[in-house]
Amino acid sequence: MPAPHPIEFRQRAVALARKGDKPVSALAKDLGISDSCLRSWMRQADTDENGGAKLTSAEKKELSDLRRRTRQLELENEILKRAAAYFARENVLPK
Repeated sequence: MPAPHPIEFRQRAVALARKGDKPVSALAKDLGISDSCLRSWMRQADTDENGGAKLTSAEKKELSDLRRRTRQLELENEILKRAAAYFARENVLPK
């Protein structure tokens, strides 16, 4: 699912907020987003630029992709186990 706002929009909003010409709440209202949304983008931008204890945006995306791939592999593994059990049972039963 794509992000509701393009990354360029987020970056520009954060840059405008950091500029400090307007209060964050007024800028968020002008941009049509919530105050907490803009503040969240600012925190994430700080983390992306400075590192720290939180995950960067790239790390979050990689983690999401890895979790999706893990679920897919686990499903494939389960299918293979069931197929192996089916064929093993078929070879044991008399015909």
